[in-house]
Amino acid sequence: MCGIIGIISTQPVAGAILEALTRLEYRGYDSAGIACLDEAGAIARRRAKGKLSALREVLHQDPLSGHVGIGHTRWATHGAPNEINAHPHATAQVAVVHNGIIENFQHLRDELIARGHVFESQTDTEVIPHLLDEALKSGLTPRDAVQHTVKKLEGAFALAIIFKGRSDVMFAARKGSPLAIGYGKGEMFIGSDAVALAPLTQRICYLEEGDWAEISISDAHIFDASGAAVTREIKQSSVSGAAIGKGEYRHFMLKEIFEQPTVIAQALNVYYHPSDASIHLPPLPFALEDISKVTIVACGTSYYAGLVGKYWMESLAKIPVDSDVASEFRYREPVMEKGGLCIVISQSGETADTLAAMRYAKAHHQHTLAIVNVPESSMANEADAVLYTYAGPEIGVASTKSFTTQLTVLACFAAALGKVRGHLQPSQIASITHAIAELPSRVADILQMDEALEALAAALHQARDMLFIGRGTSMPIAFEAALKMKEISYIHAEAYAAGEMKHGPIALIDEHVPVIAFAPSDHWFEKTASNIQEAAARGGKIVVLTDAKGAAQLSDVAQHCVTFPAISAFVAPILYAIPAQLLAYYVAVMKGTDVDQPRNLAKSVTVE
Repeated sequence: MCGIIGIISTQPVAGAILEALTRLEYRGYDSAGIACLDEAGAIARRRAKGKLSALREVLHQDPLSGHVGIGHTRWATHGAPNEINAHPHATAQVAVVHNGIIENFQHLRDELIARGHVFESQTDTEVIPHLLDEALKSGLTPRDAVQHTVKKLEGAFALAIIFKGRSDVMFAARKGSPLAIGYGKGEMFIGSDAVALAPLTQRICYLEEGDWAEISISDAHIFDASGAAVTREIKQSSVSGAAIGKGEYRHFMLKEIFEQPTVIAQALNVYYHPSDASIHLPPLPFALEDISKVTIVACGTSYYAGLVGKYWMESLAKIPVDSDVASEFRYREPVMEKGGLCIVISQSGETADTLAAMRYAKAHHQHTLAIVNVPESSMANEADAVLYTYAGPEIGVASTKSFTTQLTVLACFAAALGKVRGHLQPSQIASITHAIAELPSRVADILQMDEALEALAAALHQARDMLFIGRGTSMPIAFEAALKMKEISYIHAEAYAAGEMKHGPIALIDEHVPVIAFAPSDHWFEKTASNIQEAAARGGKIVVLTDAKGAAQLSDVAQHCVTFPAISAFVAPILYAIPAQLLAYYVAVMKGTDVDQPRNLAKSVTVE
């Protein structure tokens, strides 16, 4: 979602703001802009549609001066992605950048138009500078104008604000969208997250829900929603500039795919104890043995991780599990018996639909557990308990290492849940924990097969349509594989439970449609093999991802058969996610798409 940066300094800030915005490209955007106060204290703006290279060229042709400024990368919600709708939005007196959505903007806009205000854009954001302008005209100071205006806004927002003639101060506010203040030496910063601020400072304070702040060159005065002065902890960020570089890799996505052995090992260092070969969860404020039902809620890739988790928990712990798409969850008003557990999964911990679902669950007397990658996120702060994935910064919009670390944490949780509920024999526990402990090395083995997957991509990249199939825990991986293919290569890809093919989708099969089957040797294999034979009989172009045992049975019907090492069926979904990622990556590269920043997509979806 949109990215925000603000800097107040003794030095010119436009160049530093532009460079910080490049670190926010991973969030997805379609326009960008910067506003500064010039030497006379007036607001000057530069905006451009498209990539930051376009804004860089605008600034080269018409530079900005000034020691205080704000910048923004926009992902369009209200209004088309063009220069007029690009942030910052401004009047002569105030400029604003905004991440989120103002739900009552139309009502506010109508009121302002009735008072003579003229709007340039179609965005919800533009009401904010006009409201601030009104407050200034009524005699309020900039500080009071910010407090007065924020109270009028309904929805989710993170704001950075500068005022004409006030090069000594900038303002920040948040409700529902994350925002951080960075503390430097002789300069201060506002950023959407630690990634934006990493090259500028590691001393970061995260605003809490309803907070707003007045920021000078040396300090920040923070206030809560009531206007009372508050203190928020300044933390040392672990995000470094080195962690965010591409290194030797062509794209962030490829770098992050190859980081998976390391980040999975980082997660296991927390949840797996080699001294006694056992899974250990952190202390939880509820007893796992007392949980009667689990509800998993997430969006996109995280939802598919939740589907795998559902299989694991039901089979290992013999507990009923629902898995829901977050955007639908609370609107169907699910009945939730008191004492259940709601698990929410999100890379950013800020996904708006998932956060709203968690709040719905809490209101209905559920224990809540967040599986997230960002410790300072809203979900981490609001959930009863948190299991961190330790994936580190993920810059590519398409989730890769976040997905496999989510699965790793879910595998550990399912094993712990099964043990505490008494449904696993010691031999089963030993087998499962051994498979989990081997994950980093097994992932490294899979990554050694990237050339075979690149060759497969060469055979498939001209397809217009693809079908992905799988059974059991491979079914969600088929869905994830189709999502990856769609989002970065723009090929129309669909996924189905393999057993559902003959209930309609088999009609789509012909010699031009690759059917890509995930078929590890598990207890679903024979049924999956039968479904593959059915597709082959209809002239389908069959691609099988399997192991040696599966290849012996299926190689005669498959045009392409990629054979992976034999692995535990329990961890197969984690390991088979890797070839799905690499296949999508190489297809996208061959098609020449923007792998790290696919069109129309955002990294963190912070509006519903």
